[in-house]
Amino acid sequence: MVTLVNLRAYWRFLVVVYQFFPLIVAYARDRRRFFLFGGSRSVTPDMRVRRAGILLDSLLTLGPTFIKLGQLLSTRPDILPPEYIEVLSSLQDDVPPAPWEESSQVLEAELGPVSEAFDVFDPDPISGASLGQVYTAEYDGDPVAVKVRRPGIEKLVEADLRVVRWSLPVVRRFIGEGRAFSLENLADEFAKTIRQEMNYSRERRILDQIRSNFRGDDAIRIPAPVEERSGPRVLTMEYLPGTKINDVAALDEMGIDRTELATTLQRVYLQMIIDDGVFHADPHPGNLAVDDEGRIIFYDFGMSGKVEPFIQDKIVDFYVSIANQDIDGILDALIEMGTLSPEADRQVMGDVMELAIADARGEDIEQYRVQQIIEQVESTIYEFPLRLPRNLALVLRVATVVEGVCVTLDPNFDFIAVATAYLREEGYYEETARELARDAGRQARDTSQALFTVPPKLDRTLDRLERENLSVNIRVEDKNGVFDRLARRIAYSILLAVGALSTSILYAFEGTSVVPAAVAALLTIPVAVLLYRSFRSKRGVRATPQFTRQNLRERRGDE
Repeated sequence: MVTLVNLRAYWRFLVVVYQFFPLIVAYARDRRRFFLFGGSRSVTPDMRVRRAGILLDSLLTLGPTFIKLGQLLSTRPDILPPEYIEVLSSLQDDVPPAPWEESSQVLEAELGPVSEAFDVFDPDPISGASLGQVYTAEYDGDPVAVKVRRPGIEKLVEADLRVVRWSLPVVRRFIGEGRAFSLENLADEFAKTIRQEMNYSRERRILDQIRSNFRGDDAIRIPAPVEERSGPRVLTMEYLPGTKINDVAALDEMGIDRTELATTLQRVYLQMIIDDGVFHADPHPGNLAVDDEGRIIFYDFGMSGKVEPFIQDKIVDFYVSIANQDIDGILDALIEMGTLSPEADRQVMGDVMELAIADARGEDIEQYRVQQIIEQVESTIYEFPLRLPRNLALVLRVATVVEGVCVTLDPNFDFIAVATAYLREEGYYEETARELARDAGRQARDTSQALFTVPPKLDRTLDRLERENLSVNIRVEDKNGVFDRLARRIAYSILLAVGALSTSILYAFEGTSVVPAAVAALLTIPVAVLLYRSFRSKRGVRATPQFTRQNLRERRGDE
């Protein structure tokens, strides 16, 4: 039976297809210049920027669910090119508020009559977002902020999630296999994330956990939730007004030390990610404020992330390797985190990292910014076979946004210097050094054993070689099917040659009739087509590296 959700999803699917139709046509022409025939056409960076602008407008037109999808896509450089990431990063979660009459129904369904639940309630919201909006009120004589889920948003989101799932087969036609895999994961992740963000009971638990982690820290303020006036669709919390963290002029009038403020912000996020394992994942200036005493206020914990202990250790190794300019250490950390394939060309990736660090480095080894390094890596992730696990994508986004806020506060802010100082104070440098020493000890032991075991084995091998009694077994792994395609091409070529020769002989010797020659020619044509298609296939036999030091420089020159 067709449900109302399905009917709404079918209608939304038609709306989405109509909205994205110009982009669908453009991507189809990229594959076949004239749709059904013609070669593919190259896409320039300017074309990508224009298309990203069209995508941004379409997402805004389609409403809350697709705004959230665009925000998530802006954290996934393994799926979209850097031009799209840059444009979508400007996507703001700011939409007109729902009418008070509708919001009051949600409040009353959760808490009962508004006049009984609160002493005073202002029906004019102070902020509106795609999934909810925030009001001010008073409860037990104290000012509170009340976050209310947008009326009817659940049905719209569920319908749109079905549309996203139905759209995947269409999108897969325009992307490679690796990105199709990432896109499948993104769809599952997006459904999970947006449902979590609509669950205000979960947000309250995250809020409590992060407040507990920073209990006693006088440099920041996190609003306390009011449990008895909260539920799955309503979150009531302490009201903490402040000045937007990017309002530099107002901060100067307040006499705030902006460098100290930036340092505090950076250290707070380092603690969340490296020490606590749970972090506020939406640190744009609208969610950060400063009170009169210079303390940082955090708002909106709907988007949050968790980091497993193993990944925390690898992030520490990554930061330490960047500070020490250890290219191998950076690559090892990326591989162990599951971001970089172990089969990737280390020489090529090493060149990418080396160029990124050399480009960003100042006069001193620690005078460069992680954002510049991240941007360089992001520009390669789209074209390299790298995959970005969800929380690592959030960590990457948080690092970039936080560094941007810090640079707004202090143009000379040194991210690496602050991170290095934090790692030293927390003892991570010493722990890394001890681990390296243990690894060195193990390697020395293995080398010592090899000194005693290798010479006898080598002597036996040389003796067999001298007696001409040495055989070598070779196993070739052909994961890409190169040998299989070569074999097919050789077989097609032989069959084509035989067919052409047979056609010529029959035509020459059967002078009274051309039918045998025509039949032989017709049988040969399919073989010729198969051979042609094997050479036209994008999965060719030859492979060239996607990145070299020279073409990276050329790309940077084009930008």
